[in-house]
Order: sequence, then structure tokens, then C-alpha cells
Amino acid sequence: MNMARLFQILGAILILVGLIGFVNNPIFGLFGVNVLHNLIHIVTGAALVYGGMTGGSTMSLIARVFGIIYAIVTVGSFVPGLNDLLNSLIVNNVADALLHALLAIVLLYIGFGMRQLAPAR
Repeated sequence: MNMARLFQILGAILILVGLIGFVNNPIFGLFGVNVLHNLIHIVTGAALVYGGMTGGSTMSLIARVFGIIYAIVTVGSFVPGLNDLLNSLIVNNVADALLHALLAIVLLYIGFGMRQLAPAR
């Protein structure tokens, strides 16, 4: 399985999680969400699916942008004043923060750590 396919699968999972959040909150009894949080997951997932379909520099750019965003959200989750601000916008708990950290690491690795990504076929 190539990186573009994995990118698409990760995107599809995020879309699914965003949709599940509309009917099951907290997701799996663990991850707190609200409407904005669900929409962010769906938008992120759609961007990843698109990036996986196009591959190459587009996929790398999407990984970098969303990796940075998720890294900022993760850091904000652990800084007392920023966490309050973040929670006023999206429901965010420790489980969310840890999952966002993992997502940030994966996306930043794909965007910055991997050699030139091949265009999708």
C-alpha cells in the first residue's frame, strides 16, 4: 500500500469520525466533540482524501498545513489559558489532545520528513 492510499484511508476515517460525532457524543465514550469539532474532522478528512488522490506536492502541502494546525491545537490543549479558549470553540479533552498529537506527528512526518512524494496514479 502506498502513502497516497494511506492518506486517503486516514482521511476517510476522519470523515467517518466527524459523522459519528453528530450521533454519538462522546465518540466511543471517550472523545468529546461538538458541531464545530465534527466539521473540522470532516474538512480535514476531505482534504486528506483529496491530497491522497492528487499526491505529490499537494499531498505534502496538505500534510504540512494540517500537521501544523493539529500541533498547535495539541499544544493549546495543555496550556491553561489556551485550553480554556480552545474549549470555548471546540470540546477538547485529554483523549482528544493525545489523538491530535498523534495525528500531528504523522502528518508532520509525511509533510516534512519524507522524501519527495510521488504524484498519484
